[in-house]
This record gives sequence, C-alpha cells and structure tokens, in this order.
Amino acid sequence: MMCEIGNTRLIKVRIPSDLSCSGRAKWKRKKIDACIAPIVSALQTGGINMRGSCCGHGKRMGRIDLEDGRILLIKALKGK
Repeated sequence: MMCEIGNTRLIKVRIPSDLSCSGRAKWKRKKIDACIAPIVSALQTGGINMRGSCCGHGKRMGRIDLEDGRILLIKALKGK
C-alpha cells in the first residue's frame, strides 16, 4: 500500500543546479514519501540523480523523475 500524504522520511538527495537557489547542484536532506524512500536512497547511492518523486498516494501511479529526463513509474501490487 502506498503511504498517505505527509508520511515521509528524510533522505539525502542531490538537488540539480537548475532547481537550486544558488544555481549550483548541492546535496540536501529532503522529505521523501516513506514507501518509496528506500528506492530513492538506493538510486542516489548508485549515482542516479533525480529531479523529483511521488508515490501517488494510492490515487495514481507513483513516479521518480530522473535528471536525464527518464521517468520511473511505480505501480503498486494489487491488494498492497
């Protein structure tokens, strides 16, 4: 089951330069939906940078937007 809005974990993520107020890429601890936080953390540890993420909260498919323009879609298993 996807988590509810507000159920988050702090994860260290890379903020791309175009989304950073300083104009330079930087690392920052951000709130990530708890149910996808392990995926986001693993991607960051593996050097795969992203622009944003949302689990969908059971209303739509979740997604992780990668910095290179690709999108990872996250689909919940039926009954989960």
